[in-house]
Amino acid sequence: MSSSLQTGVLGEDVAIEFLKQRGYRIHYRNWRHKNLEVDVIAEERGILVFVEVKTRTHHAYGMPYEFVDAAKQAKLIRAANQYIAAHRYGGEIRFDVVSILYSKEKNTYDTRLIRDAFWPD
Repeated sequence: MSSSLQTGVLGEDVAIEFLKQRGYRIHYRNWRHKNLEVDVIAEERGILVFVEVKTRTHHAYGMPYEFVDAAKQAKLIRAANQYIAAHRYGGEIRFDVVSILYSKEKNTYDTRLIRDAFWPD
């Protein structure tokens, strides 16, 4: 497994524990439909939450959350629409981002939750 893939998997593990500690109920990890993927699908206070997890080992090129650009948001929205249709979900939804800056030297995670990170047009 490549180093960046390992970092991503570790980041998702951290994000899931982080979300659980904040009362999120995890439904799926790495939910897929064709070429679309959602890192985490969870529920918080009756709201279905689609969560993108971004993990980086340094911030030289920006913070992890800054990599959830318009193209990534559009893919997440398409994936969410597929999930909603497949599960016939009719309730409220939200898109959150978990941004993780991982220090290999200290083996620490600076984790930030951005609720309502973006909205579909």
